[in-house]
Formats: sequence, C-alpha cells, structure tokens
Amino acid sequence: MDTATAIASERRELAAMLESLTPAQWDAPTLCAGWRVREVAAHMSMGFRVSLPRQVLELVKARGDINRMADRRARQDAATLSTAELVGAIRDNAHHPWKPPVGGIAAALGHDVVHGLDISVALGLGRRVPQDRVRLLLEQVTPRTLKFFGADLDGVELRADDLDWSFGAGALLTGAAQDLLLVAYGRKLPPGHLGGAARDAHVSRS
Repeated sequence: MDTATAIASERRELAAMLESLTPAQWDAPTLCAGWRVREVAAHMSMGFRVSLPRQVLELVKARGDINRMADRRARQDAATLSTAELVGAIRDNAHHPWKPPVGGIAAALGHDVVHGLDISVALGLGRRVPQDRVRLLLEQVTPRTLKFFGADLDGVELRADDLDWSFGAGALLTGAAQDLLLVAYGRKLPPGHLGGAARDAHVSRS
C-alpha cells in the first residue's frame, strides 16, 4: 500500500469511528492537552476546509505562532461546526492532497494517525491502526522529529512488543507499536499501555 492510499483509508476509518461516537464522547478529553474530541476533529479537517491564504492570514494574526493559530482555529471551528459536518469533512476529503508545512506526505499520514489515536486511546476504544501504516511512521522517527514534537527520550530505548522495531538506547520503554508512536510524538498515555523501566515518565496522571 502506498502512502496516499494509506491516508485515504485512514481518513475513511477515522470518519466511521467519529460517526459512531455519542454526544458525551464528542465532548470528552483527548491526549491533546486542552482539546476535546471535537477540537481534534476540527483541527484534523482544517487543511481541507480553510484556504492556504486564509491560513497564512491567521498565522500572521497569531504572530507566527503556528500552535497558537491551530488552537484558536480548532476551538472556533469546534464551536461552529456540527459533528456531522466534521465527520463529513474528513470522509469527503479522503484523497485530499493536504500536507503539513514540513515532512511531506508521510507527515500527512502521521497527522491523521496520531490525532486519530489521540481520540481512540483517550476514549479507550481499542482501535488498532494497521501495522503497515504504523511501521511507515516509525521509520520516520529521528532525533530531529523527537525534538520537533517535544518528546524527551534521552537515555530511553523504545521497543515495540508487537512488531520488530526499536529506537534509541538506555532504559527500556515497551508497548504496542502505535503506543510508542504516540510517545515519539510527545504524548503521555493512560496507565496500562506502556511497560519497562522508563514507563512512569510517559504515563498520564490525570
């Protein structure tokens, strides 16, 4: 499966997952600090709904802070768009060519997979991302990407227990490949997902 096909499949599956959620789940917190499911879905679909010139204008308003811009826009769209509109924006744009400013098409897949996991892991849905997609993203993990996503993994070895992959050296941090992908993207996970001597620093206490 090529990356573009993987992206399209991921978006369709995420749309189906979102469509199945209850109103209470749409308002539940995710692994993205301060964002409910609806803010994450709004953020995931922003690149499909907002023109590039508009995004640049909003980035200027945010004084060049892309995280501030993304947060402001996600909250605004989550407040004004229905859940059906958010689901439709993801499903109807399965083949949209959007890519993040850096990272290319693999980063676009990472954006979809990780934000989908931000939702499914936080809600305890048990969704398993196909391993070919996870492996492709794990192969993109480098010290540079760890720094970009704020993942402090100095002196830590990530070792997947469901496929043949490891990264780094030091105190062991084990778990499913998709959970270690979240760690590499700077997330803390709920208890029960990770093992090894380095576990405690990467588990959420909330």
